[in-house]
Amino acid sequence: MTFSLFTTYHGIVTENDDKVLLDPPLIALDKDAPLRYAGEICGFRIHGQNVPFEAVVLDKSTGEGVIRAKDKLDCELQKEHTFTIQAYDCGEGPDGANMKKSHKATVHIQVNDINEYSPVFKEKSYKATVIEGKKYDSILKVEAVDADCSFQFSQICNYEIVTPDVPFTIDKDGYIKNTEKLSYGKERMYKLTVTAYDCGKNRASEDVLVKISVKPTCKPGWQGFNKRIEYEPGTGSLALFPSMHLETCDEPITSIQASIELETNHIGKGCDRDTYSEKSLHKLCGASTGTVELLPAPSSSANWTVGLPTDNGHDSDQVFEFNGTQAIKVPEGVVSTTLKEPFTISVWMRHGPGAHEKETILCNSDKTEMNRHHYSLYVHNCRLILLLRQDPSEAENYKPAEFHWKLDQVCDKEWHHYVLNVEFPTVSLFVDGTTFEPFLVTEDYPLHASKIETQLTIGACWQENSGHENDTETVSEPFFRGNLAGLMIRSGKLENKKVIDCLYTCKEGLDVQLPEEVASAVKVEFNPNQSSLTVEGDDIDAFDKVMQHISYLNSRQFPTPGIRHLRVSTAVKCFNEETCVSVPDVEGYVMVLQPEEPKISLSGIDHFARGAAEFESQEGVTLFPELRIVSTITREVEADAEPEVTEGTVVSEEIMHNLDTCEVTAVGDELDGEHESLEVDLAQLQQRGLEMSSSNLGLVITGVNTMANYEQVLHLIRYKNWHTEALFDRKFKLVCSELNGRYISNDFKVEVNVIHTASPVEHANNAMVQPNFINPVHHASVDLSGHNLVNAHQASVVPSAATIVIVVCVSFLVFMIILGVFRIRAAHQRTMRDQENGKENEMDWDDSALTITVNPMEVNTHTHTVHAATERSIPTPS
Repeated sequence: MTFSLFTTYHGIVTENDDKVLLDPPLIALDKDAPLRYAGEICGFRIHGQNVPFEAVVLDKSTGEGVIRAKDKLDCELQKEHTFTIQAYDCGEGPDGANMKKSHKATVHIQVNDINEYSPVFKEKSYKATVIEGKKYDSILKVEAVDADCSFQFSQICNYEIVTPDVPFTIDKDGYIKNTEKLSYGKERMYKLTVTAYDCGKNRASEDVLVKISVKPTCKPGWQGFNKRIEYEPGTGSLALFPSMHLETCDEPITSIQASIELETNHIGKGCDRDTYSEKSLHKLCGASTGTVELLPAPSSSANWTVGLPTDNGHDSDQVFEFNGTQAIKVPEGVVSTTLKEPFTISVWMRHGPGAHEKETILCNSDKTEMNRHHYSLYVHNCRLILLLRQDPSEAENYKPAEFHWKLDQVCDKEWHHYVLNVEFPTVSLFVDGTTFEPFLVTEDYPLHASKIETQLTIGACWQENSGHENDTETVSEPFFRGNLAGLMIRSGKLENKKVIDCLYTCKEGLDVQLPEEVASAVKVEFNPNQSSLTVEGDDIDAFDKVMQHISYLNSRQFPTPGIRHLRVSTAVKCFNEETCVSVPDVEGYVMVLQPEEPKISLSGIDHFARGAAEFESQEGVTLFPELRIVSTITREVEADAEPEVTEGTVVSEEIMHNLDTCEVTAVGDELDGEHESLEVDLAQLQQRGLEMSSSNLGLVITGVNTMANYEQVLHLIRYKNWHTEALFDRKFKLVCSELNGRYISNDFKVEVNVIHTASPVEHANNAMVQPNFINPVHHASVDLSGHNLVNAHQASVVPSAATIVIVVCVSFLVFMIILGVFRIRAAHQRTMRDQENGKENEMDWDDSALTITVNPMEVNTHTHTVHAATERSIPTPS
């Protein structure tokens, strides 16, 4: 018997169904069909591993069968199945002996998909950024996928923007574009909801959010720049650009160069510096002694600058203005008549373009007659010129006499520091710490010998005007026009470079701490006073980091408040080495806030008395034995900073800082040098680096030092008076200050009283001496020994008892009248002192108590005596 199948079958089955449609139908043909049993088909056998199908015979006689799925199929797991099938008959006889099999046929079954899945977006949300004013062909693409296995149901046929009324559209491939030009001013961000459909029209299970940001038109420049930057004194360095970065609009950049400039020309003399006197600054910078200040702040010991216009707008930075009509004479003895070589002249000067005439800064000329200029410093046509005529010598040869420097700084209306080191015949000029050589040196004969005295003048040259009978002294033109400060002469030594740099160095400026990772990628250079710096590099990220680390620093304890303008200029180059992007300059300012001003308080014993002998002693009387100097600031406490205090609470804190001047002046009459003086131990002053000057007004202690050192020195000030007979009291006033008078203490007044101790053989008042008309009586029975009653005319008449009584009564009456006048005067003096000083709680004695002792006539056997005395009850001084 033989039977057969088709060699290949193709079938289709739908997922979730078990019936397979075969082509051709499954039929097995048996050629032994006439024989019983042998012509029937008993079954089909499927060959293959894990085949999810089975074959079932529908009709044994016809050999018809079907293939069906054992379980539900999943197209997404497997879209096609291939296996082989074989038919076999029932054999011979009822026991199936001699069963026959057909050949193996191949079956291919495709699993048909059903649209059971919905589209899902690949991303949870989408973002994009566009530039305003531009219409895009495509802004971004959204994409959804479908898990169905068939092409029909797994393909996304459509996308849709669900959000209404937005200027965007989306195509079938998911590309979104704008339908109109966008405006940053109108809308900075659009939020769209987008959905998707597959080709079976299933909608996405979840819509997706699309955010489109609108940027303004890309303009190259610095972003994140704050125009106002506040600096709080005492906080160290402050980052100027912590969030700044450079926008280059995606241009290919090869190099970047930025210049940062801090404008401080309007602060003090070009920037914030300590405003101590120039002499004190020289000491702080390490200069040795011998420096003479020619333009000091007016004081009791240096008053020749009184009346000269000053610029008081820079927190006590002593600046003098010369308007071309005035000059000042330096008193004799301030500077030696002839400078010892070597010597140094230094000055701060601000001068603008002027007339084509000479303008004298400093001039030493003959006081009378010939008006010769011995030395002078002047400007002429933007040149600085030093005239130095040599004294007479044996050799009458030409010698260098005028040194010329042509400098832009002389006429740029900015502050500059000039130092001339003269070591004849060489003169070195330093301008702002930089050395300049003279471009011209002219020669002249030395001066002829003369005994004429000289006059040192600032702002012009002195000369005698003998052409006018009523005016024999004058100051000659041309006058200086500009500002001067810190004019100094130092005789005998040259100023070294270290001191010159120290005097010029600013206390404020720019600073940068380069991060290690960018230190090698960026180059940074500063100018000498650190008011500007230049940054160069080619890596934008590294460049941004450096810019973010640039800071402002002011090291003064009490900086000058106000605005410091700030400018950033940038140049960018591309591969062709030409400027491809123009970066505009950015400007801002640093606002230095007002520092908390210190209140300097002087306190101690303000009223005491000492015996006259102490005033006349070698040591004198110490004026400020228990003086205390305390400085405090007041500030408002924030509740966040200190939770234990309430908001707005004002607290006072003691701080430490230096002082530079303390002045003791006599109140009332000036000091009379013939019989009184103020003295202090000069060795103690020098040990602390302080100096003292005195006049008939008092004494002034100067020098930058701590409050504690000043306190110790003031404890040593003594007042001496070696003629105290007519002295009852003396008053003095003490004032201390910091930073050349920027911060001034209270007026601490001290009154010291003189205690006059009455002698037992002398009377306190001549009016209380026994009148000379009471004469001793020479009786044989009267003995007046022991009583010194002097009378120029001895009387031989013996007065009667009544006369003696009358004389005693008159004397007592006169005494009482004088006593009353004295007590009224004493009470009036106390009232005046109470009004002036408020109270006398520090008095060591009280002069209100008077003890009167009247010794009436004591009649002894041979004596009649009248004795009257007044005694002041005076306690021993403490």
